[in-house]
Amino acid sequence: MDVLQTHLARARASGGVFARSVAQPPWGLRLPGTIPLTLHAVIKGRAWLWLDDPQAALELAPGDVALVRGGPDHHIAHEPGGTCLAPEQFRARHAGDERSADRRASVFLCGAYRFSGDVGRGLVEALPPILPLSAAADDPLHDVISLLSRELAASAPGQQTVLDRLLDVLVVLAMRACFQRSATAPRWYRASADPRLGPALTALHADAARPWTVSELAATSGLSRAAFARSFQQALGQAPIQYLTDWRMTLARDHLRTGELTLAQIAARTGYASPYAFAAAFRRHHGRPPGQWRQQQLDQSDIDQAAPADDIHTPMTAPASAYWAPGHAGDLR
Repeated sequence: MDVLQTHLARARASGGVFARSVAQPPWGLRLPGTIPLTLHAVIKGRAWLWLDDPQAALELAPGDVALVRGGPDHHIAHEPGGTCLAPEQFRARHAGDERSADRRASVFLCGAYRFSGDVGRGLVEALPPILPLSAAADDPLHDVISLLSRELAASAPGQQTVLDRLLDVLVVLAMRACFQRSATAPRWYRASADPRLGPALTALHADAARPWTVSELAATSGLSRAAFARSFQQALGQAPIQYLTDWRMTLARDHLRTGELTLAQIAARTGYASPYAFAAAFRRHHGRPPGQWRQQQLDQSDIDQAAPADDIHTPMTAPASAYWAPGHAGDLR
């Protein structure tokens, strides 16, 4: 399993929300920045996408895809600076547009994707605020968008599973394209393509519980200990064992959040000989013991769930199994 796959496997969350909308101009939709990752794809017509400044709006043509990272609210409309309605108002305004014969109508897909824990958060934060991607006719993105559009045209048994998998594929293809062309891709992604470091990173991520030494990691890459440590420091900005510790702590935080494992089990999965050794390492890294840290996370989660739900968009043509509604707001935080 390569390093990107390791991150994606640990970050994946099921229950992605995806829907298809039809809107006659003038139209505009404002979506909340509380959604960790939003995906837009245009099937027909044109759409313009922006954050705060409509003068910097990005045009989306049929086949184009854009990922929008959580943060400020974002807007999508028939023209730059168009009036953008809250989701509920948008749905009411364009409820009958699916049946219209207006050739100016735009057809577009909107998806909301939730990643889990610190691994997922790191993936999202590695993306730019808006990531545009143009899919050529022979691009796999084009095929996935076509499949999504057809799947959303009508309800069918097992549809949510199909939508989840297609959304997974779309997000992975988009991230891969972004990281391959970006000078600001995560250091671990760039290093994983380096034949001097890739084998060691793959091994380290695949088995974080193993008591790795620098010499063992160097051997997986066929380098001397000194040459490997030097290359690793230059590429990732930290020593190999410090990187390993940081990765173990990332995994530990995600295990603590779910509450599914005991401290002894977390210790075993993150390479510590006992719960006491793990607790000591966690406290050095975070300034507090794991139980106290977990309770703080639970308290914060309770506060978030008590906050008013976002008015999440329910597109006009969405089947029952693929919709955005207030009841799903908690899933999108």
